[in-house]
Amino acid sequence: MSMVSQPDGRPEEPPDTAGGGVTTRPYGSATAPIPASASPAAPAADDRHRLTTLQGLAALSLDAMASVAYGPESIVLVLAAAGAHGLGFTLPVTLAIAALLAVLVASYRQVIAAYPHGGGSYAVAKAHLGRRAALVAAASLLLDYVLNVAVSVTAGVAALTSAFPALYDDRTAICLAVLLLITGINLRGIVDSAKAFLLPTAVFVTAVLTMIVAGLVRDAPASTVTADGHPSALAPNATAVGALLLLKAFASGCSALTGVEAVANAVPSFRAPAARRAQRTEVALGALLGVMLIGLSVLIGRFHLQPVEGVTVLAQLADASLGHNAAFYVVQFATMVLLALAANTSFGGLPVLMGLLARDHYLPHVFGLKADRQVHRHGVLALAAVAAALLAVSGGDVNTLVPLFAIGVFVGFTLCQIGMVRHWRLGRSPGWRGKALLNGFGALLTGVCALVVTATKFTEGAWLLVIALPLLVLAFEAVHRAYARIGERLGLGRIPEAPHRAPSLVVVPVSHLSRLTCEALNAAVSLGDEVVAVTVTHDAPEDRPAAEALRRDWELWNPGVELLELPSATRSLGRPIAACVTGLTARRPATRITVLIPEAEPAHRWQRLLQNRRGAVVARAVRRDTDAVICRLRFRLEQGGRS
Repeated sequence: MSMVSQPDGRPEEPPDTAGGGVTTRPYGSATAPIPASASPAAPAADDRHRLTTLQGLAALSLDAMASVAYGPESIVLVLAAAGAHGLGFTLPVTLAIAALLAVLVASYRQVIAAYPHGGGSYAVAKAHLGRRAALVAAASLLLDYVLNVAVSVTAGVAALTSAFPALYDDRTAICLAVLLLITGINLRGIVDSAKAFLLPTAVFVTAVLTMIVAGLVRDAPASTVTADGHPSALAPNATAVGALLLLKAFASGCSALTGVEAVANAVPSFRAPAARRAQRTEVALGALLGVMLIGLSVLIGRFHLQPVEGVTVLAQLADASLGHNAAFYVVQFATMVLLALAANTSFGGLPVLMGLLARDHYLPHVFGLKADRQVHRHGVLALAAVAAALLAVSGGDVNTLVPLFAIGVFVGFTLCQIGMVRHWRLGRSPGWRGKALLNGFGALLTGVCALVVTATKFTEGAWLLVIALPLLVLAFEAVHRAYARIGERLGLGRIPEAPHRAPSLVVVPVSHLSRLTCEALNAAVSLGDEVVAVTVTHDAPEDRPAAEALRRDWELWNPGVELLELPSATRSLGRPIAACVTGLTARRPATRITVLIPEAEPAHRWQRLLQNRRGAVVARAVRRDTDAVICRLRFRLEQGGRS
C-alpha cells in the first residue's frame, strides 16, 4: 500500500492557550487560526498524561525541596562573619524568609486562579506590565531554570564525589550521565517523571522531618563525629551584626525559595480541575518547605552548630539529631539523590513556558508543539542541550555556577508581585486592598533580594546574567519581528482571494522500473493534468548499461507517460532535476508544477540504514532552487514480502 507522507514524528498538538476569541496554532513558519475552544481543556483521555497533586509535588517541587540542603547553610555562612553572636540571628532571618515564602505562596495561588493556562510571572507581567516587562520576566525565568538544572546536577554529583573521592576526576561525565537520565525520563512525559521521582522525594521529606523531630527531643547532640577534625569557618572575633549583614544573609537564604514559581508556570500539566490541583500543590509545597526551613534553623540554634570547612550544615544536623549511624547515611544519600534530581523542576516548568512564548511568537513555533504524551519535547531537548553545555564549560564544579543562581528567579518574583498589585487595583474584587498590600510588600522584599544578590555576587559571575538578560529579551523581539514579517507576507488575518484552478504538471523522478515507479505514476496521473517522468543519466561507462536498460524497459512498458532523460556531467542528482523544473516553470509560467518523489518505507526502522536517501537529496535541491510543490510518496514495504 502507499500513502502521501505528512511531516515525520509522532502526533503533536499546539500548547494549551487561554480562551477567548481566536488563538493561533504553531505550524511551519507561520500560524493558522484555530478556535480557542479547541485548546484550553485537556481531553479526559489525556488525563493519564497529566499530574495529580501528589505527582505535582514530585515533578515540580524538587528544586524547592532540595534547597533546604543549602538554604540554611547560606544563612549560617554569611552570619558566621559576625562570630557566634551573628549565628544567633539564624532563626530570625529564617522566619523572615518563611514569611516571604508565605507571601509568595499566597500570591502564586492567586496567579494560578487568574492565569490557569500557565506562564506564572510571564503571564502576569504580559497582562498588566506590558510586553517588555513580560519578556524580562520570561528571560529571567529561562535563565533561572537552565541554571537550576546545572546547579542541581553538579550539587548532587558533588555530594556523591564527597562520599566516593575516587570519582572526583570523572565528575563531568557523571553530571552528563545524570542529565541524560533525567532528560530521557522527561521525554516519556511529566507523569512518568513524577512517578520515577516520587519515592526519592518521599524518602527525603520523611528523613528531614524525622531528623527535625528527633533533634527537638534531644537536649544535646547525639554525635559530633562528622565535624570533628574540621576547621571552623566562624570568624574568630565577634563583630556587630549590622543591617547590611542581615540583609545579605536574608538574600542568601532566599535561594531556598527558588522553584516556588514552577507550579504556577506548569498549571496545564495538571489533571482537571487543573487550577485547583495546582493551588493545592503550591500550598503543600509552601507548608513542607516552611516547616523544614524553620525546623532546621531551630536545630542550628539548639545545638549551637558552627559552619566548618568540608562538612555541610545538614550533615552536622543529621549527626547531632540521629547519631552517626545508618539513619545519618540515609539522610545524606537522600539529600544527594534529591539534589541531583532537583533539575526535574526545570523540565516540568520551562518547556511549558517556552510553549507559551512560542504561542506569542517570541520563540520558534516548534517549542509550542506537544507530543502524544503531552510532552513539549523540543523544549525538553533544548533545555538539556544548554544545560549540558554549561556542565561541560564549568567542569562539573558547583562553585562556578552557584554565583549565577537565583538572581533570575527574584526578578521574576518581583515583576509577578507588581503585576498582581495592578491586577487587584483594576479588578477591585472584595478584599482587594489587603491582597494588593500583600503583593506590594512581597514585591518590595523580592526586589531588595534581587538587588542585594546581584550586587554581592556581581564580581563572582553575576555580571554574566546582567548581560544575558537583555540579550535574551532582544532575541525574543527579533523572533517576534521575524514572525510579523512572515505573517505580513502570508497575509495572515486578511481574507485571501478566491481559489482558482491552474493547469498542473507533475514531474516524477525515476531511476528504474518497479512497483514503486508504478505507484508513483498512478498517484501522479491522479494529481495532475500532465505527467512527465525524468531520470538523470551520466555518461560514464559503468552508468550506460543501466540507462539503456531503463530506456528499453520504459518503451516495453509504455505507461503513456513521457520519460525525459537529464544528462549530467557530474555525479549530482538533485541539481539536474531542479534545473529541469526551473526550465519548465520559465516556459509555462501559468502551470502549477509538482515534483512527486517516490520513496520506499521499510518494514523495520533499522532498515532505514539501508536506504540511499536519493529522495531527500532531490527534495532538498528542488526546495532550494525552485518554487515547485514537493510531494513525497511513501510506498510501505510490509513484513512477509506483501505490500
